[in-house]
Amino acid sequence: MSVVTIRDVAQAAGVSLASVSRALNGGKNVSARVARDVAAAADRLGYQPDFLARSLRTRTSGMVGCLVSDISNPLNATIVKAAEARLREAGYLLVVASTGNDPGRERAAAAEFRGRRVDGMLVAPGSDANAKAWRALVAAGTPVVIVDRDAPKDEDEDEDGVRWPAVQVDHRGGARAATRYLLGLGHRRIALLTADAVMRPSRERIQGFREIFAEAGVDPAGARLCLQSSAMDFAHGDTLALLRGDSAPTAIVALGTRILAGVLRAARDLGLVVPRDLSVMSVGDTDLAAVHTPAITALRWSLEDVGRAAADLLLRRLRGEAGHAQSHALLPVDLVLRDSCAPPAAQRAMPVAPSGTS
Repeated sequence: MSVVTIRDVAQAAGVSLASVSRALNGGKNVSARVARDVAAAADRLGYQPDFLARSLRTRTSGMVGCLVSDISNPLNATIVKAAEARLREAGYLLVVASTGNDPGRERAAAAEFRGRRVDGMLVAPGSDANAKAWRALVAAGTPVVIVDRDAPKDEDEDEDGVRWPAVQVDHRGGARAATRYLLGLGHRRIALLTADAVMRPSRERIQGFREIFAEAGVDPAGARLCLQSSAMDFAHGDTLALLRGDSAPTAIVALGTRILAGVLRAARDLGLVVPRDLSVMSVGDTDLAAVHTPAITALRWSLEDVGRAAADLLLRRLRGEAGHAQSHALLPVDLVLRDSCAPPAAQRAMPVAPSGTS
């Protein structure tokens, strides 16, 4: 059986070789009709692009690397899926590596991607330990987009590191809205169960959480902070200890995946009814938050928008369209009210109107 070439596709679709090339590689100035005819002809003939030949011709690999802490985390998976779809439309293959927030694994994956000459990278660093590695990639001509983490700092950068293209989520604003809402219901002892404060999302949540206690003039001792790993058993044990201790929290704000599951399991084990005995809020609107009975009030941001925005920032750099105005995106967080929060038991709600807004 002879190999089907791009010339065969062009002849079957009745268009030029240049039109086929643009259509198959997600190029501009291709009409919907031509793109449809080329796709149909390629599918009918069983055409398979020769990526090695294209790589030699264009000096690109057609691949984008992506580093995340844990691809099994549904929050990460949704972001990656949206980014993959946008990059696929543009003719790129997304290759994903899970690092477990281990700097050594991050460096190894980055070196592997560089060795395979990926055209760009989407990176969610676990810490700033590999800042030099990311700078080396950029210096070698590989665009890097930071996904909801701190941008690596250069000595001549400003405090926010905005010269690094980055897509970030307003976790501080979300935590402020959540804390203000619970204080308004009358809660004065609120626990925040979040991940390691080294990473930007947790650090921003903690800051927003504490800011609202201070702005409301509420005793900061009621702001209970509990840093978590990703293990449900860890969250379960910590929640049991919190709820059995003196001055137990009347409300808990927890990351919406394994940590939320551990919190709900602990409440059940202690015979606590949500929200009669304990108010619970989810950080991230996961399937668990939506289907649980009662449905869990949640902080929600569009994970799909994070993935698409990160892919778009990278594509602009790959096309040579980068500019400072396009280098940074801060996506909003919304408070979705459901049935899992109520005034604390045996206490009338005492509305609080702290100064400032999220």
